[in-house]
Amino acid sequence: MVQPVLYSTAACHLCELAEGLLEEVRAIAPGLAWEVVDISDDDALFERYGERIPVLRFASGEELGWPFTADDLHRVLCREGLA
Repeated sequence: MVQPVLYSTAACHLCELAEGLLEEVRAIAPGLAWEVVDISDDDALFERYGERIPVLRFASGEELGWPFTADDLHRVLCREGLA
């Protein structure tokens, strides 16, 4: 199973909220795991996501940009076969 990627950066309170939401959704999708990627370490990622973080990107290429809800997240997880 390919893990979704949460594009983030340090001291981003919205990113912390997004990760908290992922933790909550893990209750209904116990196998859910994700990778956090700090965009400040990569110029191309910073250019792409700098004003949009947090962004959750799935193996299919689908992205959820903040703000997203638990329902939004669950719908994508189902499509991706992760829930």
